[in-house]
Amino acid sequence: MAPPLLHLDGIRLTFGGTPLLDGASLSAMPGERIALVGRNGSGKSTLLKIAAGFIEPQDGEVFRQPSATIRYLPQTPDMEGFDTVRAYVEAGLGPADDPHRVTYLLDHLGLTGEEHPSSLSGGEARRASLARVLAPRPDILLLDEPTNHLDLSTIEWLEEELARSPSAIVLISHDRRFLERVSRATVWLDRGRTLRLDKGFAHFEEWRDQVLEEEEREQHKLGRQIVREEHWLRYGVTARRKRNMRRLGELQAMRQDFRTHRRAEGLANMAASDAAESGKLVIEAKDIAKSYGERPIVRSFSTRINRGDRIGLVGANGAGKTTLLKLLTGELAPDTGTVRLGVNLEIATLDQKREAVDPRETLAHYLTDGRGETVIVNGEEKHVVSWMKDFLFKAEQARTPVRELSGGERARLILARVLSRPSNLLVLDEPTNDLDMETLDLLQELVASFAGTVILVSHDRDFLDRTVTSTVAPNGDGTWTEYAGGYTDMLAQRGGRKLDDRRAAARTAPAAKSVAEPRGQPRQPARKLSYKQKFALETLPKRMEEAVARIGVVEQQLADPGLYRRDPNAFADATALLDKARAELAAMEDEWLELEMLREEVEG
Repeated sequence: MAPPLLHLDGIRLTFGGTPLLDGASLSAMPGERIALVGRNGSGKSTLLKIAAGFIEPQDGEVFRQPSATIRYLPQTPDMEGFDTVRAYVEAGLGPADDPHRVTYLLDHLGLTGEEHPSSLSGGEARRASLARVLAPRPDILLLDEPTNHLDLSTIEWLEEELARSPSAIVLISHDRRFLERVSRATVWLDRGRTLRLDKGFAHFEEWRDQVLEEEEREQHKLGRQIVREEHWLRYGVTARRKRNMRRLGELQAMRQDFRTHRRAEGLANMAASDAAESGKLVIEAKDIAKSYGERPIVRSFSTRINRGDRIGLVGANGAGKTTLLKLLTGELAPDTGTVRLGVNLEIATLDQKREAVDPRETLAHYLTDGRGETVIVNGEEKHVVSWMKDFLFKAEQARTPVRELSGGERARLILARVLSRPSNLLVLDEPTNDLDMETLDLLQELVASFAGTVILVSHDRDFLDRTVTSTVAPNGDGTWTEYAGGYTDMLAQRGGRKLDDRRAAARTAPAAKSVAEPRGQPRQPARKLSYKQKFALETLPKRMEEAVARIGVVEQQLADPGLYRRDPNAFADATALLDKARAELAAMEDEWLELEMLREEVEG
């Protein structure tokens, strides 16, 4: 049997108090796909950093095969010292790596490579760091939350890219669907120790529940055995003193095991503070439109949202989801059309930026707005510490500054504040970011059972499928369509056609370019189309369909996970052909869009 590429055993690390890692293990063989899962704060990222060599454990064995190349994706990339994204990505290549792969990855991740790192958004920075670790095709890929800040189409592309990768992969993610599709084994980090399941994440939760149930049974048996031994010591028939002392020692050891056993952390107890019932009509939008410059974000969109509806907004980054959300809730006025809000609305909002929080503010002060020691939940006073415990915070954290919280703890804190406010309309923009699986489960139950109305923006396909009653998706030209059901239902109604941010970007590129045209130089309206332009308008749709079909054939060929091992040259040829076909399709889409806009201008 071949030796592992990576092997960690008996890893111990503590930062004072309870050990963070207490005998943890992790091993990766060539080509393995491992999901590393656990609660927020359980030490997953720390274990991954130890595997990458960025942190030294206090005890334990760390083995990395000397010839193996390792690439680590951190949650927050450091791009300091690089003038362009391309320079940052190319710095991750080795001497024998293919530099053309950088262009391929940047193109598929929606970057030109000429961007300055300081100007990148969170999503763009995540795409750039992904390109850097994927470009060299390393032996081991260590990915910490690779889907954070990515839109749905990019997440689905990343799934396909990882499926084709020959690398061994260890990844941390809160995206269930992503883990199910990528992983083939699961390592559970719980209370400092690891347990391994040689099956993908789809089988993890059932297995975890069985492990916890067995643990509870063992603890119950130990407790009853202690009671029996104590009874024997007090009332049993006196035997030889030596034997009694031995049993007394065993009893003390059992007591110690029982006292020091680290029980599984409890679940959050999320509940929204209900307001009075709203009217049956919550929001009615008629033919609303919004543009920035000449770029249409929303075009002639109408919907009627009634009490109890749960609406999900999906789409690529920059498609306009947050703009549409603000239009529907009255925060932003439409250019044309009308939005009517129902009566008795009490709105609680969780925005994408998680609202400004003073990092010096304590948890208790933040939750109460500095007004005493209580919060009002469903009309009743509740001590702030009790409310904190419902969201898995400890009593001693009441005076902890916000700056000391992890990303997941901070997300839970903001949810605790939002949900304490009386509401009958929940507006949630990316509510699942940074939440662990257990907290996601409870947020899902809260949204699904909320008595009022919910409008949410999310890239989490599993969360959408489990919560929303209808899904609103963009068509790429400012128009939006509402579909019954969740994300999977939406795809079925679109005939399996997925959301594609690259095509949306191609469609909006000319409009974005026109916004940047200097003032004082208005574009002169065209008087008529040439014969060549008319012919192109008629023939381009068919040519685009043929290009899509060719791309599908090549993508199916590349989906074969064994192609790279069998014939690296064929894999390289197919990849180059796919790049060329996609570039040709993008060029045709650009040409068609420009001609279509020209035709509308002439006819208008």
